[in-house]
Order: sequence, then C-alpha cells, then structure tokens
Amino acid sequence: MSDTKKKTILIVEDEPELAGILRDYLQQSDYQVQIIDNGNAAMEHIEKNAPALILLDLMLPGKDGMTICREVRGFSHVPIIMLTARVEEIDRLLGLELGADDYICKPFSPREVVARVKAVLRRSTSVPNPSTNNIHLDESTYKAHLNEQQLELTAVEFELLKKLLSEPGRIFSRNQLMDKIYQDHRIVSDRTIDSHIKKLRKKLSSLDGDHDYIHSVYGVGYKYENP
Repeated sequence: MSDTKKKTILIVEDEPELAGILRDYLQQSDYQVQIIDNGNAAMEHIEKNAPALILLDLMLPGKDGMTICREVRGFSHVPIIMLTARVEEIDRLLGLELGADDYICKPFSPREVVARVKAVLRRSTSVPNPSTNNIHLDESTYKAHLNEQQLELTAVEFELLKKLLSEPGRIFSRNQLMDKIYQDHRIVSDRTIDSHIKKLRKKLSSLDGDHDYIHSVYGVGYKYENP
C-alpha cells in the first residue's frame, strides 16, 4: 500500500481549472482531495475535517490566504503550502512568517506541487522525536513543550529543533539543516536558515530567558546544548 494512501489534501483555490489539475495529479499519487473555492468556507471545513495538508492560495474571494493561515495556526500544526502569483519577496517571507511550511509561485508544474506535498508530509510523519529534560517533542501532534509550557512552533521550526535535539553538542551546518527541512533539495540562501533559527531562539527565550539552548558556531553552523 502506498504511504500516501488515505491522506487527504485540501485545496483552497478559486481557479477551477487549476484546482482540477492539482486534484487530478494528487489523486494519481493516491491522495484523497477536497476543494474549496472561497476563503470564507475554509476555516469551518478545516476544523471539521482535519486534512493532512492544505494547499492554500494567497488571493481568495472572501477571507484571504494569509488570514486563513494565521487563524489555522491558532489551533493546528497541519502542514500548509501557500500558492501565490505575487512573487515579490515580501509576500514569500510574510507567508512563512505566518506559519506556512512552504510556498509555490505561480505558474508552476503540477508535478512540482506533488513533490512538495510529499516532501512536507514526510517531514511531518518521520521518526519519533528526541527529547531532553527541558524540551519534549510530540511527533503525533506536532507539539513542543519547554519546561512543560507549550512552544508555539511552525512545522519548519519544529523540524529544526528536532534535528538539533537529535545530537546535543553536534554542530550542524546550514546545508545539513536545509537538507532536513527542504527534502526536495531546492536552492535556498543561508539567510533562510538563519531567519528560522532566530525565530526559534526567540520562542525558546520567551519561555526560558535564563538559558541559551541553540548556539551559533561562527562560520560553521548551529548546535543545541543542554543547559
């Protein structure tokens, strides 16, 4: 049986032809697919149906994709891939800042979308997470706790912390961290990893300002140290 069997992908897209093409390609890869063409209907559907992943268009009638992404992150860590025809860097960064796990710029190849979906789902269903006395990661719910307080992490931040926790004291290069996060091996800049690490550190510090958990090693990368 395919490892994608029975996983449901929700497409929130108001272009019927594009949504239909994506549906056909995803179904060929053994995913179940649901389509919503209006932002106002998306939230209720997501809350009731709990899809495995959401393909979310940025520009929608009714509630826009950024608002939906922000609201979903208020109660769920379901993977979200943003779809956008607005290629300006500010839109890309804002989409990720809101908690999206990835973004794809239109026009795109449907095969690329399927590859991205598979890569993001692999990250969210990988091996159990390491934990320390201070930090506990729960892969089944994608939740993280520091000193028994919940850390509100995006899926990307969760995967970064998981990788660093897997071998405390080991220095991971930016490329090694990128390979963990972006398994489709796309080209991204070092600043992308630096930005995610900065946000992760800030969230850890907000719950425990007395300790530095993630350390920079100049010219090399990052490591996790138990306090």
